[in-house]
Amino acid sequence: MGQLATLFEPDRIAVVGATDREGSVGRAITANLLADFEGDVVAVNPTKDEVLGLESHDSVTDVPDVDVAVVVVPPSIVLDAIREAGEAGVRDVVVITAGFGESGSEGASRERELRELAAEFDLNLVGPNSLGVMNTDLGMNATFGPESAQPGSISFMSQSGAFVTAVVDWANDRNLGFHNVVSLGNKAVLDESDFVAEWGDDPDTDVILGYLEDVVDGRAFVESAREVSRETPIVVVKSGRTEAGASAAASHTGAIAGSEAAYEAALDQAGVLRVETVQDLFDFGSILAGQPLPESDGVAIVTNAGGPGVMTTDAVGDSDLSLASFTDETVAAFQEALPDEANVYNPVDIIGDAPVERFEDALDVALADPNVGAAVVLACPTATLSFEALAESVVDLQAEYETPVAATLMGGSSTRAANDTLSSAGIPTYFDPARAVRSLDALREYRDISRREYAEPETFDVDREAAREILESAGRRDTNRLGVEAMGLLDAYGIPTPGSDIVDSRSDAVDAAERVGAGDEVVMKIVSPDILHKSDIGGVAVGVPPEEVADTYEDLVTRARNYQPDATILGVQVQEMLDMDAAVETIAGMNRDPQFGPLVLFGLGGIFVEVLEDTTVRVAPVSEPSAREMLDEIEAAPLLRGARGREPVDEAAVVEAIQRLSQLVTDFPAIVELDINPLVATPDGVRAVDVRLTIDQEEL
Repeated sequence: MGQLATLFEPDRIAVVGATDREGSVGRAITANLLADFEGDVVAVNPTKDEVLGLESHDSVTDVPDVDVAVVVVPPSIVLDAIREAGEAGVRDVVVITAGFGESGSEGASRERELRELAAEFDLNLVGPNSLGVMNTDLGMNATFGPESAQPGSISFMSQSGAFVTAVVDWANDRNLGFHNVVSLGNKAVLDESDFVAEWGDDPDTDVILGYLEDVVDGRAFVESAREVSRETPIVVVKSGRTEAGASAAASHTGAIAGSEAAYEAALDQAGVLRVETVQDLFDFGSILAGQPLPESDGVAIVTNAGGPGVMTTDAVGDSDLSLASFTDETVAAFQEALPDEANVYNPVDIIGDAPVERFEDALDVALADPNVGAAVVLACPTATLSFEALAESVVDLQAEYETPVAATLMGGSSTRAANDTLSSAGIPTYFDPARAVRSLDALREYRDISRREYAEPETFDVDREAAREILESAGRRDTNRLGVEAMGLLDAYGIPTPGSDIVDSRSDAVDAAERVGAGDEVVMKIVSPDILHKSDIGGVAVGVPPEEVADTYEDLVTRARNYQPDATILGVQVQEMLDMDAAVETIAGMNRDPQFGPLVLFGLGGIFVEVLEDTTVRVAPVSEPSAREMLDEIEAAPLLRGARGREPVDEAAVVEAIQRLSQLVTDFPAIVELDINPLVATPDGVRAVDVRLTIDQEEL
């Protein structure tokens, strides 16, 4: 294990605040440790001579070689207790006491001091406001929960202490075991990233599960989880879904890519399986801990019940798995082994009078088929079937073929012994066949995650100083918004733009139209950082012939002033007009998320982007393979590939534009939101036609 080895494998634990007072947290923790912990338990309480048969010490400094201090004293003296632990050389501290950041300004101030003390003494500190920690291998239950977890290979962290107690009680009832359990509490020092990294190095942890309400350091979590998830599955249920300020956003990207989108993107990039329910959290954890990964996506269904077999088939259709297509040899083997009334195609219905031997023969044939990557064994109770004998056969065949199997035994008390047999062998069991299929699909998803190849983001040769000057010009004008006057920002980072010029008079408009349009029609746009949606006020004119440029200039300025008299009008942009016949309007943008940093968006663009919301996002920096995936993920992907006989756009140019945008927003933390809409994609490349961005002047 890593830097937290002694936290989970201590030889001596001191309970600071130990007591024998009935109903107290200090008593519960001390009693839980005395029950099964293989190491030494030390009681620290200056008001007691003895606690539950232990000699009580005045301070942790009075006891040598303490590995972990569990602090459960009033909030007013927690800091003193932690300082004493640090001075005594204790490296790992678990703060059970509440009354910190969760309890107002005074508690928040106390938590800042706690964090400073931890840094001073280089402490690994869990909490405060934590239920505690467990390690079932050592019988260590350093929590005030009513039960200890059973041994297993799942390590579990939770931001809710109450959820830990509920989960342990529920899991014990289902013979689901854990290796380590951590109640994260307020995460003042150690957070989810630290435990993911620790358990990734732990040979006794096969699966990491988590209940999270937020992530402290998004970038650290993505980096840690991405490294760990290559070898160890991570499954998380994330609560607290919100639209997070979309109504206040100043860009399309800001409106679409709220914090929920950031979590979705970040967890996906980190290789984390995100689930929506507690049931799925532990269903997936159980199968990932107990079953091998499927070699292919084909699922065989073997059942003695036609109706539930159809339900299972529907569930496969709703997943990213598929019904396995049996070989001719397999079909012939089924025909020989099963009655004439049986269905020898998938799902395999061995009919209701099937004894265990018929189930065994059918599953043996199915698992031998090279097109079968996983199997669901589905059985309803009958007078001819012994669930216990069936469970033993399933265990033997799964071990023989080393193919993942999920079992659905649709019964009540008659299934308990069989379920225990299957669970002991790592084969998950369910009443609902849809859960079995979802769990097998989780194996498929993790298989794909484990095979991902991570590519470092490319660093392009750009003009950072030119970009910095454009951003600082906004500060000099005392504004936090930039529009088409910032097109040079994109040029500095190699994102192609049409020829254009910004003018502030009729005559200059005519001259600019001649230069950029070369006698052809041009596009003209009002330039104002205060007018976000120029099209909505008639602030954009497309296809302006040379003879109408001067009058159009006056019209645009007049409309802008009538719409918003106090708006800053910087002039009118005269822009080269692009041939849109073979073009697709896309959007590329960024919204800076407080947890994960720059969130890059790509999708179908144009004026209806917020209505259609055909977009996808990534946490920056974005690599070339990840940018290509973004093109695949939008529903409008066929438009990019040449739908209805159109010529495909230059996808490589789109991918490069996304990467260059990612580099821009990573290089400049001052950029809070940015839209390139439309980013026009054609068979010959891309052009950024319009841009707007919001900046944080304090970051310039």
